[in-house]
Amino acid sequence: MNTDKAYLLGLIIGGGVFGNAEDVFIIKLPYKKWGSYISNPARAGQIINDILCSVGQMFRAIYNLAVQYETLPGGTWKILCEGDNTPVKDDLQRYGIHCEGEIRTDVDISQVVRDLVDDNLKRRFIAGLADTIGSMAKSQRRFTDEHQIISFEINGYNYKFVCDLCNLLYSINCIPDQINWNHPNIHCPGNPYYKQWNKGFKLRILLDQYAQFGAFAFRTKAEASRENRRLQQQQHVAEMCETREIRVKQSTIHPAENDMRLPEQIRGGHYLHFRHFCAVMGCEHAPYDKICPLFNQVGELINPFPILCKDLQVNIQEIIDSDSLLSQRTYTIMDVSVASLLQIYNDDSSQLLYGVNGHNGYPISQIMQAVAYVIANNNELTGKRPIGGYIEVIQRHITGDPSITVEFRKPELLTPLVIVLNGKGALVGANNPEVYRRLVARDTNNQYKLIVRQITEEDLRNA
Repeated sequence: MNTDKAYLLGLIIGGGVFGNAEDVFIIKLPYKKWGSYISNPARAGQIINDILCSVGQMFRAIYNLAVQYETLPGGTWKILCEGDNTPVKDDLQRYGIHCEGEIRTDVDISQVVRDLVDDNLKRRFIAGLADTIGSMAKSQRRFTDEHQIISFEINGYNYKFVCDLCNLLYSINCIPDQINWNHPNIHCPGNPYYKQWNKGFKLRILLDQYAQFGAFAFRTKAEASRENRRLQQQQHVAEMCETREIRVKQSTIHPAENDMRLPEQIRGGHYLHFRHFCAVMGCEHAPYDKICPLFNQVGELINPFPILCKDLQVNIQEIIDSDSLLSQRTYTIMDVSVASLLQIYNDDSSQLLYGVNGHNGYPISQIMQAVAYVIANNNELTGKRPIGGYIEVIQRHITGDPSITVEFRKPELLTPLVIVLNGKGALVGANNPEVYRRLVARDTNNQYKLIVRQITEEDLRNA
């Protein structure tokens, strides 16, 4: 192993795709808008130079392969590696890596990591990954431009690869800021009927941190890093996972928690925070002493119903009809004043409505989001999100019609509240911690993994 080979292995693992041909394989660079020739022709020219000069020279020297490139619509680039690729395959197979299809989908990098015997080799291997799957878009940030991020974006369900990469970064003191795991508890924590949850992984690192300990071989990536860092007003230091504060919000139980594509270690569990995954996988840096206390609050942190589901009224009705627990409810239909709801919200935005006791009921904050959706005109929505914020939409409609009402369908048990108007509808799940906590148990084989059983009518009647 030398530094150039370490880099090429990172490049191949990050973007390599192998077919049946013995004389060519490709490396995909999914740069999207950042790498678009139309959006930024100067940057595209630099990418060409990086491919032909930097990458091309290394492939010729290490594997005697010639390099060409192709551009695809949307900013994706392909590096074509041509020649006898047997030496490349031999190296990969020696590390237990199968040369079939998209490498990173099911790659295990643990044997490669063992050969990265010093920080320089590790940095060069990581640079290969960063040059392929490290997103440098300015939109990669923590809330504002002040915290710029490099995001390693990985498709598929290879949790071990993401965990091993995170630990490799730790070993060179490059502390990741966040991992968005490819899981419904991360990508759609509020709506169990949302099916497009499988959006891949994002391993995110503060750009200040990566600039100090990581590396790029592509000059275009290095220059983009400097440009993005200039958007910041100050330097930022990453904090170790063991000491980071954990903030959690309530999340819904999603049927895809049992998706067979998830690894067995993860499948069937419900996760309260992205670092909860790390604890279940046994990461040495997981904040176990912060995760375990959350289990005492689990009734407040999970919801077996949608926290908020917005859709066309006909689709909401289909959801109710297809669920035996929801369809068998007796609903009281009420026309509710939007102005009165806004007054309740302004008085106490944490208030629960229509509860059986002071500890359960429907959160007024979620009700208001649902109301904003059903009263909004089409030009006030981006998809299902109100433009400018849901309170602003509500205030505008009250100004136009102070007597405006929406239809509430309140069930006799604390299943979701149904809100409808203008052919649109929403489901709002109740907070019901005493009932919900009885649904949760720890997995017998992993004390950090939470298993949530399906709620029943008996659970609700015995509240």
